[in-house]
Amino acid sequence: MKIKMKPRTSTRMKEVLADEGKLGFGKIFSDNMFLVKYLEGKGWHSPQICPYAPFKISPAALCLHYGQLIFEGLKAYRGDDGSIYLFRPLDNIRRLNASASRLCMPTLDEDFCLKAITELVKCEKDWVPHSLGASLYLRPTMLATQPLLGVQVSMEYLFFIITSPVGAYYASGFAPTKIYVEEEFVRAAPGGIGYCKAAGNYAASLFASREAMAKGYNQVLWLDAVEKSFVEEVGTSNIFFLIGEQLITPPLAGTILPGVTRATVIEMARSFGVDVVERKISIAEIISAVQEGTLSEAFASGTAAVVSPVGLIHYKGVDYTIKKGGIGKLTQKLYNEIIHIQYGKKKDNFGWRVKVI
Repeated sequence: MKIKMKPRTSTRMKEVLADEGKLGFGKIFSDNMFLVKYLEGKGWHSPQICPYAPFKISPAALCLHYGQLIFEGLKAYRGDDGSIYLFRPLDNIRRLNASASRLCMPTLDEDFCLKAITELVKCEKDWVPHSLGASLYLRPTMLATQPLLGVQVSMEYLFFIITSPVGAYYASGFAPTKIYVEEEFVRAAPGGIGYCKAAGNYAASLFASREAMAKGYNQVLWLDAVEKSFVEEVGTSNIFFLIGEQLITPPLAGTILPGVTRATVIEMARSFGVDVVERKISIAEIISAVQEGTLSEAFASGTAAVVSPVGLIHYKGVDYTIKKGGIGKLTQKLYNEIIHIQYGKKKDNFGWRVKVI
């Protein structure tokens, strides 16, 4: 399909990006977006890049009532020489298609979807921030638009991509977080859609997250839905624990999101010679490791923060500090190495970086 181009020229970009330290996350949107529609029997059609603006859907659209809505998140980075890069975009596209298949939504051709992403980034190239840590966040989204009240699979869909210039996640410095172990509520159950980046998963996490923040913690550490004893995810990120000589992370068993940064951390850590193990790990084992001093580092991984060091875990009324609440050497090294690849500051021996322009 040929993408119809009718973008708007920016009149506010220079003003918005004048102070990149004030960008925040997801509060500002660039001038243009990508749209393509789907109709059963016709397939995907009418792709275009057009001015960012509200679009109309029926109040009876199936996504509003029965939750057929999925999304992705990735970033475009500006190098020192002005080049703009994506980081492992095909992994995001494949995860989007996995989510679509599980929710009975149409998949997208990988090459076409990558073309849509790169063409939009080229169109919005001046919106990509210049400072290290800042980037242009991309939000590909698919939703069911058929107007019908009745629980069934939609015959119509809209796929769109919007972009948002975002500031450095650690604007005031790379700092450890405090996490709260959630014992009552669960994020996902076996056989469900925990591995999908679906809107409903995030809605289900809001209450516990708000409660944890009200108690002074940054994120929720989720436990499994069956026994409520095995660690799964932290907030909306994957979690890692360095116990002894092993870097341990929960396995992909259908209840946690297969993070692109998670896969990056695993491959990179192994390239450092670290013994990375994907296995079930209980909260009891983690607390014991803290008490015994064998848990030397813990961190979360995700697109927004890359890696986020964990300095404290709250469990059953007790705060457990990990190695005096500092930042571990491996955590710092992984963060530095990944962002240097993302921003073109270092040779990419893994083949992750994709140059757009």
